[in-house]
Amino acid sequence: MKFFVLAAVFAVAAASSYKAAEYAPKYEAKYEEVTYAPQPYSFEYDVQDKESYNDFVHSEKSDYNVVTGSYRVALPDGRTQIVSYKADASGYNADVKYEGEAQYPEEPKYKAASYPAPAYSAPAYKAPAYPAAPAYPAPAYKAPAYPAPAYKAPEYKAPAPAYKAPTYSAPAYKAPTYSASAYKAPAYKPAPAYPKY
Repeated sequence: MKFFVLAAVFAVAAASSYKAAEYAPKYEAKYEEVTYAPQPYSFEYDVQDKESYNDFVHSEKSDYNVVTGSYRVALPDGRTQIVSYKADASGYNADVKYEGEAQYPEEPKYKAASYPAPAYSAPAYKAPAYPAAPAYPAPAYKAPAYPAPAYKAPEYKAPAPAYKAPTYSAPAYKAPTYSASAYKAPAYKPAPAYPKY
């Protein structure tokens, strides 16, 4: 635990003593506003595309100070909008005109198709004719006759068998003879004579 505390203290001390490299380049942003003298221009285009119903014209021209132009647009109601405009130091002024009359054709009224009600006749079902059930005669059952068994007691012939008990002879057992072992006492040698000092 002490090790981690010391490591944290050293890390904080090292971070506070860190200085950025002095050789790092320094950049200063400099912006120069470039102004261009007004240039005269003019353009014009005309679009007529029947498939996309686009029909318009636009033209515009400008000298050093004043912009003038006009455009024509075919509106969906059948009219043509014509806008003529002028823009100068005093502002933007537009003159709007319309050619033709607005037409709003009546939409065809939708009439729901009338279908005659189907004539449905219920089918006539005829009950099937089943044949009469056949007449089955009751079976004639005759109980079987079983004869009583004749039991005959077995006959035993006399005389009864004579049983003779077997005779057993007693075994002859002979006691074993043991010979006494001859024990001889060991002969001890006299103690050795030690020198006198």
